[in-house]
Amino acid sequence: MAAETVSAAAGAAAEHASGGLPQFDLTLWPGQMLWMLIIFGVMFFLFARVFVPRVGGAIDDREDRISGDIGAARKLRDEADAQAAAAAAETAQGRAAAQKLALDAKAKAVAEAAKREGAEEAKLVETLAKADVRILATRDAAMANVRTIAVETAGAIVEKLTGTAATSQEVDQVLAGRA
Repeated sequence: MAAETVSAAAGAAAEHASGGLPQFDLTLWPGQMLWMLIIFGVMFFLFARVFVPRVGGAIDDREDRISGDIGAARKLRDEADAQAAAAAAETAQGRAAAQKLALDAKAKAVAEAAKREGAEEAKLVETLAKADVRILATRDAAMANVRTIAVETAGAIVEKLTGTAATSQEVDQVLAGRA
């Protein structure tokens, strides 16, 4: 039995080997050509009507989305530039207002300082005038006592030198003659 199966298998292999490859069998070509045309037609129809429009639509949608995004980005950039310019203008305006306020405050402080300085100077002049009056009064009082002190000192000197005391009238007469 084993010999029979081996011979049957060998016969089938010989049959198959004698026919060759089916692609090269010219009797089978018309059927293969028909199926190739049907498959080509179906594939052509699918590509022409389904796949290419979808891919083209996806590409168009993507280009539209990219263009829209670029437009939105430009719009946002322009808005940001406008806001930056407005912020710069507000900053400059605020800086100018602050400088004006600082100058006004400085001028006010200088004016107040000058006013206080003038008031202090007036007080100083008044104090100096009062001091001058007191000095003059003290000097006049001291000068009034100088004659009395001179008479007493001269009497003491005469007494020390001569041993006799001179009267204040005598010393006063001698000083008056010299004066």
